Amino acid sequence: MKDVRMEVEIAGVKLKNPVITSSGTFGAGLEYSEFIDLSRLGAVTAKGIADVPWEGNPAPRVAEVSSGMLNCIGLQNPGVEVFVERDLPFLSAAGCAVIVNVVGHEPEEYYRVVERLNGVPGIDLLEINISCPNVKAGGLALGTDPKTVEEVTRGCKARASQPIIMKLTPNVTDIRAIARACEAGGADAVSLINSITGMKIDIERRTFALSNRTGGLSGPAVKPVAVRMVYETAGAVSIPVIGMGGITCAEDAVEFMLAGAAAVSVGMANFYNPYVTLEIIDGLRDYCIKHDIEDVRELTGAVRALS
Repeated sequence: MKDVRMEVEIAGVKLKNPVITSSGTFGAGLEYSEFIDLSRLGAVTAKGIADVPWEGNPAPRVAEVSSGMLNCIGLQNPGVEVFVERDLPFLSAAGCAVIVNVVGHEPEEYYRVVERLNGVPGIDLLEINISCPNVKAGGLALGTDPKTVEEVTRGCKARASQPIIMKLTPNVTDIRAIARACEAGGADAVSLINSITGMKIDIERRTFALSNRTGGLSGPAVKPVAVRMVYETAGAVSIPVIGMGGITCAEDAVEFMLAGAAAVSVGMANFYNPYVTLEIIDGLRDYCIKHDIEDVRELTGAVRALS
């Protein structure tokens, strides 16, 4: 059999393979470059960037749970200006596609970041994290209301020269309604899932394990939920879907792609295995060879034919 074609395309941006790093788990790639060749990745997604520096939440901000972890980091980041001047030069020279994750508390904050990044060389795609608490809506996540989602999507799209990926929160009743709102607002792709809200209580200290009481649950524990939501979303929209949530190996990546993902994003697994992304790339190729698949894109949505 010939070598497997691993290249995929997201909103006109070509990736060497469908493996991406998730925002908040890979910094801007510098630390991980000591372990892996970043040029082998499909893309690196930089940590969420706001219009001004965010301090994040006080410690403790991370708690281990069964098959995963909780975090309430609070999207700590240095702000867009520091990112552009300090981090982007290294990342844009890494040899892979670059995705910048954008965060904000209200639509205007997102728009300021998008306007600043508009046309900046070295940025291939923008990922808009609409799981942030909307201060104008009493702290509810921006991504839980279809009308607001469509508004924010349209506003970001109008201000960006790069394609827009909307990152969806799983903390909703119907993920399909949110995905359709993104598409209606002009999104070029969607990514999901973000972390699921959870809580841990320290029974010896009889208090909350996290300073924020609740945090985002990530890791293998969320994977079945994520696969289901990717499947539902892929059937509801015509734009590409990037799947994430508990991916730790090539078999997980295959599962997401069969459910409808055009690419996959690896998050928490980077914390304990800095080589995991390359292992998944190699494992995807091996899976395709084993099953006589010449193009990795053939995996995307393959189980939908069974519906």
